[in-house]
Amino acid sequence: MALGVVALAACGVDQYPNTTFAPHSEFGREIDHIWNILLYLGIAVFILVESLLVYTIIRYRHRDGGPEPEHVHGNTALEITWTAIPAVILALIAVPTVKTIFSTQAKAEASALQVEVYGHQWWWEFRYPQYNVVTANELYLPNGRKVNFALRTVDVLHSFWIPQLGGKRDVISNHTNYLWFTPDSNLGEQAWNGTCNEYCGSSHAEMRFRVFTVPPADFESWARHQSGAAVYPVANNTAPSATAPGAPATPAKTSDASGSGSTAGSMVRPVAEVHGQPTQPAAVQATSAMQATADTGYVFPKDKLPPNFTPETPLPTEETFDMSLKGDPVAGFKTYSSQACIGCHTVKGNPASVGIVGPNLTHVGSRYTIAAALYPNDTQHLRYWVKNTHMDKPDVLMPVLGKGQMDPQTGHVSPLGTLTDQQIADIVAYLQELK
Repeated sequence: MALGVVALAACGVDQYPNTTFAPHSEFGREIDHIWNILLYLGIAVFILVESLLVYTIIRYRHRDGGPEPEHVHGNTALEITWTAIPAVILALIAVPTVKTIFSTQAKAEASALQVEVYGHQWWWEFRYPQYNVVTANELYLPNGRKVNFALRTVDVLHSFWIPQLGGKRDVISNHTNYLWFTPDSNLGEQAWNGTCNEYCGSSHAEMRFRVFTVPPADFESWARHQSGAAVYPVANNTAPSATAPGAPATPAKTSDASGSGSTAGSMVRPVAEVHGQPTQPAAVQATSAMQATADTGYVFPKDKLPPNFTPETPLPTEETFDMSLKGDPVAGFKTYSSQACIGCHTVKGNPASVGIVGPNLTHVGSRYTIAAALYPNDTQHLRYWVKNTHMDKPDVLMPVLGKGQMDPQTGHVSPLGTLTDQQIADIVAYLQELK
């Protein structure tokens, strides 16, 4: 009965979003093909060996009064046969296996979409050098175009895997690994799970990411917008100052959907490079909420997210927040730009925020999850996250920022905890405007 229940449970194909037996790329099908060869040949060998074993047990079992068995001192023909058969089977396995290895390890052509993947404890950074896009934990890929991943780590070993698209590949310290595959051209708009599959510390199980395969035109729209600067929130259609603390006021620049921008008044300072990532002009003009909505580019439709996509991780019961507070994005921009946040995060368009330690937050408001797909990207979870990250995810580098908050890692009140609930609500309101 127990075996029957297990067998029936295996029939629910739709309940396995991380299955590798429904590949949607040529890489996945190559691996699936070699798996089938090994499975079928393994079954054939199992049936043959077990059949001979059962036959031998029955045919030559001990019988009372039976004659003494014949003494045999070797059988050349039998020994050659049972050596030759495994050799043939191994050859049948070796040829397609070696062929698959050469195929999947071949170098991707230069025309492929290049994606640089950086594994961190415990989140994923994705860079698109051809589009000047840097994002975190959400990966957009165009259907029908080969994608070449350059896999690196900034700390310990990780392992990059999108089960339904392409093979798992380790992310190794001081070494770049490569992986490529082509999402099927007929996928339309699909969302997939991605995970780290190499134990990398206390939050290894919480190092996930989301993948969106979309039509090429939608990918281009997404990439064009992501390459541009984030827009600032506004209050009563008046723009807050976008000048870095202590810097002189500079004429504003408005970023369009292509990221090219137009200048109001005189030209702003050119973009410079810091640690391989672009910094921002000295000022970027705020846009109205209506303009921000019009210029957000393509974002994967919420109504097409699969049921298993939104994380349901429970929040710590000991953590509290006054959810009745209303956040002010303009005040949040000012608070964010003068706090420790800017030392770790980049917001393209905010000249004060050029940190490279934490995830890039330029368009964080358009993402569906936070904390490496551990929590949904909504007001409640963002507020809890900013207030006390160490309660929400063990050992993350982001410090505890809530005023008077106990850091569970140290057992003491966090020395960096200076933000009130109202300030956090304002910062969250600002982050949600970055789309």
